[in-house]
Amino acid sequence: MRLLRRGFRIETDRMTLRPPEHSDFRAWTDLRRASRAFLQPWEPTWAADHLSRKSFTNRVYWAQRSVRGETALPLFMFRRDTGDLLGAITLDNIRRGPAQSGTLGYWTGEAHARHGYMREAIEGVVHHAFHRLDLSRIEAACLPENAASRAVLERSAFKYEGVAQSYLQIAGRWRTHVLYSNLRSDRRGRTGAG
Repeated sequence: MRLLRRGFRIETDRMTLRPPEHSDFRAWTDLRRASRAFLQPWEPTWAADHLSRKSFTNRVYWAQRSVRGETALPLFMFRRDTGDLLGAITLDNIRRGPAQSGTLGYWTGEAHARHGYMREAIEGVVHHAFHRLDLSRIEAACLPENAASRAVLERSAFKYEGVAQSYLQIAGRWRTHVLYSNLRSDRRGRTGAG
């Protein structure tokens, strides 16, 4: 990212969002392991080595390359007062030129769900994307039956756009997703009348 530097962080009311570091391994594996049943219905099938140190090391290196290459902004979410890892949010598939857009993905540990952390993280990342990265459009997709994900997107100013057939493999099956977007200058729903 043009405006990223070593030690990059996004600060929200309760959290610090920053790229993953090698020292986050234990917190990440503990949270993912404890939340396995909660997360797996909504995610691609975990590889056999998903929770291994090698897999996590590869994740950290991918994050570093993505940030340097300006293709993604993968961030871990930490509660500022306790330092607890809450989940992760990634602005991925960053496209420049005429598109100026990116795709949002996220997860939260089961123990931290329904406390408003994800909405806070989404709003922080979207603000950064629009005002620091100069993006124009942020997209997100989720399974139609994932009511919690749909609600957090809608509460975060994302608007429903439609359906993508066989969009991603989730839990080993190609699944249709509902699509949402947030536009920097959103005029959808407004008319010239009045």
